[in-house]
Amino acid sequence: SHRAPPPYAIPAGPARYIRPSHSGSADVSPHPASPDMYAVDLRSIAKRYEGHVAVRNLSLQVPKGAVYGLLGPNGAGKTTTIRMLLNIIAPDEGSILINGVPNTAKGILDRVGYLPEERGLYKKMQVRRLLRFLAELKGVGKREADARIDQWLERLDLRTSEKDWGLSKVDELSRGMQQKVQFIGTLLHNPDLVILDEPFSGLDPINAQGLKDTVVDLKRSGKTVIFSTHLMDNAERMCDAVCIIARGEKVLDGAVTAVKAAHGGSHLALALDGASTPAVDAVLADRSLVGRMDDSSRYFEIELAPGADAQLLLRRLVAAGAAIERFERVQPSLHQIFLQKVGATGIEAGMSGHG
Repeated sequence: SHRAPPPYAIPAGPARYIRPSHSGSADVSPHPASPDMYAVDLRSIAKRYEGHVAVRNLSLQVPKGAVYGLLGPNGAGKTTTIRMLLNIIAPDEGSILINGVPNTAKGILDRVGYLPEERGLYKKMQVRRLLRFLAELKGVGKREADARIDQWLERLDLRTSEKDWGLSKVDELSRGMQQKVQFIGTLLHNPDLVILDEPFSGLDPINAQGLKDTVVDLKRSGKTVIFSTHLMDNAERMCDAVCIIARGEKVLDGAVTAVKAAHGGSHLALALDGASTPAVDAVLADRSLVGRMDDSSRYFEIELAPGADAQLLLRRLVAAGAAIERFERVQPSLHQIFLQKVGATGIEAGMSGHG
């Protein structure tokens, strides 16, 4: 179906290159280097509360024009990091730069759009009036705000030939529609940096896809997008680079392709024609062959045990009567890398948790 053009300007984004680091991850950086080469530059930030360290010595750089994922389990420090970035709370140590300028500088946060994890809208207010109010808070005049509101309502299917939800009160909208309204409020002032905290929470697949499409359009227009998510597959598909945080510390960061390549070499994809059998299960349970496995009934993502031979595993599976549709070396998924680096305590399959 035809989509309306995104309601924002489309400047050319900077070229980027991948610079491998000594840790095996990689940095994604604009080229050539400049003092404001990063949209966000966190330098050794820390935040402590009584008896608890929420963030410990965290440094990361988000290249301009990138989609950057902040991942981590419950209580990892993701939301605390975002709040420090937005100067909602101050770090106890370290510095935070946005476009090369301290985040405490006058006016610097006016170019930032923020969608918090805790949604909050005035329930009895008309949608269009609420959006106009949010736009005016960011310095957008009424006429320009109304034009942008029209474009966004149509872009996100909140205004059609049958219904204009902009004329409804907020509490008359479904939860998914309300989330779209808050998302519009995040973008009305055409920010250069967009920060989305758990943006897919509560969205059905259709609305989630609409949000993903909008993030892609933001990137194409040269915007920088940072989002935290508990859905690893979303991060893997959408992000140029990621940072995984656990217990307030950075576990790894870098370009998604470089992170996966650095952890590759011992991962296999196995697909069976039909359900597994006890004999096949016994082979897959052999810890001299299989170090770690993500079991999805007919599909398995396998990490070989140290020194194990993939061909021997294949021969053992065939001898056990496995009907194999697929058996090949693959790069590990972000989910597998996450489990390897952080562990599975309290983590649901395919998820990293909130926090």
